[in-house]
Amino acid sequence: MASLVAQFTRQEDRMPIDVFVVCPNSRLRQDLNEKLGLPRWNVIQAESGAGALELLQKHGSDDGILLLDPNLPDLELNEFLRIVKVRCANLQLMTLNSHTGQLLIGGASPTPISTRLAELINRGVAAAPRPSPDNDGEPFRDVADARLNLRGMIGDSERMKRTYHLTRMVAVRDTTVLVTGESGTGKELIAQEIHLISPRRKQPFVVVNCSAIPETLLEAELFGYVKGAFTGAVQSRIGRIHSAHGGTLFLDEIGDMPLSLQSKILRFLEQGEVQRLGGLDNLKVDVRVVAATNADLKKLISQQQFREDLYYRVAIFPIQLPPLRERMSDLEELAEWFVAKYSRGISLSGEALQMLQQHHWPGNVRELRNVIERATVLVGAGREIKSEHIFL
Repeated sequence: MASLVAQFTRQEDRMPIDVFVVCPNSRLRQDLNEKLGLPRWNVIQAESGAGALELLQKHGSDDGILLLDPNLPDLELNEFLRIVKVRCANLQLMTLNSHTGQLLIGGASPTPISTRLAELINRGVAAAPRPSPDNDGEPFRDVADARLNLRGMIGDSERMKRTYHLTRMVAVRDTTVLVTGESGTGKELIAQEIHLISPRRKQPFVVVNCSAIPETLLEAELFGYVKGAFTGAVQSRIGRIHSAHGGTLFLDEIGDMPLSLQSKILRFLEQGEVQRLGGLDNLKVDVRVVAATNADLKKLISQQQFREDLYYRVAIFPIQLPPLRERMSDLEELAEWFVAKYSRGISLSGEALQMLQQHHWPGNVRELRNVIERATVLVGAGREIKSEHIFL
């Protein structure tokens, strides 16, 4: 930090300080480039973790600043940070909220970047906590956990805060989780976050959509098969459960799982074993299961379409996502985020926002996303989304 302060206080004719902005949001990267320009700051942009590592190696900067969006599209956060620590030991790290364009400094309130960056550096509060060189545990945990919301989850309504809290509580355990909610509420995002902040985050996250795979193929996909088990099985193959060994298996739309297969899933959950089709050996697996459904499983139980014992096994820790109509205070932030995602430099007019707020949103956040994406196309060369661009 002392070296950074010294850099900041040097004369205007000296070399500027490198600021590496790593964020998939191109609009935010450009805004930061305009706000933090020369002569004081040399802004270097990357949209991915791999791109950032290439730039760090190219520029050889060991005493600059890294503004990092924790939601890297290609690399796991802690893996990326460990590499950075080895290559650029003195690089100062700030966590960047790509939704708001603010810095998250430890547990403090979000801080606007712009002209306050120099002030933060001079005060010595910009640096993230650094692990000791021999610490192979969880470096930068404080940086990742400084985010108020979960990855990809937007909104600070009370219902969502409760969801974030429950998700963080259960993520560090191996408890089986059942995520429920209407279609389009973000159930898979919750499942991903459970995996990404769990001790299993370096291992596979395997998704199985129980409604998308035909019943005749689902068992083979889940459990695998041995050569000759059925016509076309020309070689042995492990199933998706086995491929998730050490990590997390996400059973999406588990309510659509065929009744004939539910008993085998229950045995896997109880015994931690899988038996491939046509095989005789039971293979031990270490897999954490997160399931999700938009169906009423208790109603399916009463209709004898879902096993009651399986329900109690997967619903050990239920998390229910609220529909968008029950957290309308989050709508404006969600809409603006989607506008920024699909078209840089376009704003949302008050009349358009009012239309959005009056809608019931049966399709939830997914429907809002589609409405906004369509509007950013219809606005053409305009710079503001108006009511005529909104189709509900």
